[in-house]
Order: sequence, then C-alpha cells, then structure tokens
Amino acid sequence: MRVGDELAELTIPVTRTLIVSGAIASRDYQDVHHDSVIAQERGSPDIFMNILTTNGLVGRFITDHFGSGAILRKVAIRLGAPNYPGDTMVLSGSVEKVDGDTATVKVVGANGIGKHVTGTVTVTVPVTVPGGTSAGGAA
Repeated sequence: MRVGDELAELTIPVTRTLIVSGAIASRDYQDVHHDSVIAQERGSPDIFMNILTTNGLVGRFITDHFGSGAILRKVAIRLGAPNYPGDTMVLSGSVEKVDGDTATVKVVGANGIGKHVTGTVTVTVPVTVPGGTSAGGAA
C-alpha cells in the first residue's frame, strides 16, 4: 500500500433488479427506487439507485482490492449523477494517504451522465506476518 497506488476498476451494470433489490435490502422503500411511474411523476426519467446501495458497492470495491480482512473505518461519500437502469457505473480509486496499516482511498464512481459518487474511504489492512497470522491475532 503506497500513496498513488491505483485500484483496479470495478464495472457494475446498473440493472433494474440491482436498484430495486438494493433498496429492499437496505429497507429503503421510497417509491422512486422501485416504481417507474411515480419516479417519472416526481421528475426523474426512471427509478434510481439509493445511497445505501451505492455505499455498499463502494465498500465492495475497497474489499475486492484490499481483501476480505480489510476493515472499513470511514466511508465519506457524496452522490452526484443518478444511477439509472441500463447504465454502467465504473468505480475507480487511488491511495491518497498511508499511515501504518491504514490508508485513505479516493473513490469515484462514474456512469454515462457523470460522476455518480465521489468521496474517500479509510481502510485498515491487517499486516500478515510469516506463518499466515495477522499482526493483530490468529489467521
């Protein structure tokens, strides 16, 4: 982990199923996340992804890169362009700061109309010592 390291991009097809299931899983029953007609009545061209689904995808992006032992310490994100069905979001990131086993990663998720999500994630990556154990305990 070094300042400037780029994370491999994660491409996520934004499907209607992803939007609706993410809203249900996060208990966000706002109609604009599952009812196209109501979303259109409220000025949106279609349903759109909620922030909790986006937050989960950002977390996945970080743990895909740093491993399942990574601990998300802080996720500070801001939404921009909505994620609509049929689009694709590409998450990218780079390490901005490293302090021992903790890094701050700048994250951007872009879709066809702009930046859907921007922000930073602070993540701790336990150091593995020879023999397969982490410095903080057993493997």
